[in-house]
Amino acid sequence: MRVTLLVPMAAHRPAGGFKVTYEYGNYLAARGHQVNVVHGNLLYVDKPLLSLPPKEMVKKAWNYWKLKLTGGYRPDSWFTVGQTVRMMWAPSLAAKYIPDADFVIATAWETAEWALTYPASKGRLFYLIQHLETWSGPEARVMATWKAPLEKIVIAPWLQRIAAGLGERSTLIANGLDFSRFEIVTPPEDRDPARLLMLYHFVEWKGSGEGLAAFELAKKAVPGLKIDLFGIDVAPPGLPEGVTYYHQPSPQRLKELYNSAAIFISPAWAEGWALPPAEALQSGCALAVTDIGGHEAYAKHGETALLSPIKDPAALAANIVRLVEDRELRLRLARQGNALIRQFTWERAGAAMERLLLDAFEQPEAAKPELAAAVRG
Repeated sequence: MRVTLLVPMAAHRPAGGFKVTYEYGNYLAARGHQVNVVHGNLLYVDKPLLSLPPKEMVKKAWNYWKLKLTGGYRPDSWFTVGQTVRMMWAPSLAAKYIPDADFVIATAWETAEWALTYPASKGRLFYLIQHLETWSGPEARVMATWKAPLEKIVIAPWLQRIAAGLGERSTLIANGLDFSRFEIVTPPEDRDPARLLMLYHFVEWKGSGEGLAAFELAKKAVPGLKIDLFGIDVAPPGLPEGVTYYHQPSPQRLKELYNSAAIFISPAWAEGWALPPAEALQSGCALAVTDIGGHEAYAKHGETALLSPIKDPAALAANIVRLVEDRELRLRLARQGNALIRQFTWERAGAAMERLLLDAFEQPEAAKPELAAAVRG
């Protein structure tokens, strides 16, 4: 098979959606399929270069050539893409830059809009839906891609429920995890129960503000409480006492952070299928996370995690204190969570994706629209 994966921009910084895309690329390529991953410099289908203001036009052109010449669009600093995967950096995701293939898989709503403009020679259209992306684009346009004639693949049950509510069929393939990258090195019982870990992100819906507020509340009950933060952004100003920040830690350093923490917290308001808490379970942490669809695949209240409502630092703090003080509960959740997360392998996910595409050869192709404008309304 010839498979093209569409990525909306350069991936020089870690991002979960990009990681999932590259994992599928690696798996399919290792299985002998021809895989192209195309990254687009211009993101929006209705904003060609010549339509941009002069300053933005120059900036976009400069960005394209800088990354083209240096290879800076690649994820080499944080992910290893297989040598047989063809990595491409295009001026945009317009059809003229896309190789002919059997299948095109859009991986974000903007890439879905581009895919809808392609001729049949580019391949049958699939759409890997990894989040409800109304946070990154106009709601009408985002939701139009859900209704568009693309064959939908969703990564989590809550996204499948949204698709069903829209009258759309979808295939659920839960994400996989790399068990050679994250594992238990330090047994959970040997860790400092008062050491926490959290991903920090400036985007509001990631809940980092509530996470830090919960930490400060919990610290009143546990004065020696400490928290390590890691993230792709520079450390925010005014971090409270007891906080250590790690900017873009290396894979080895991140593995060490996961293994030094007793408790991982995820205060997000929404996630597609959150990777860091899953990686924390791989590494033997107990979870204190919000009760959202992006955690539901592996965070079962009282079994593998303690859950709290979104935007409720007090409830999250109470769960943190409970885990710090109740050793038996903390270790039980960590062990049961680690046992559960082991079912989420890339071998399973990759095999399901490959089977879906192979089966598509035997089915009639869905009708394709003539213009992406028909989707945008």
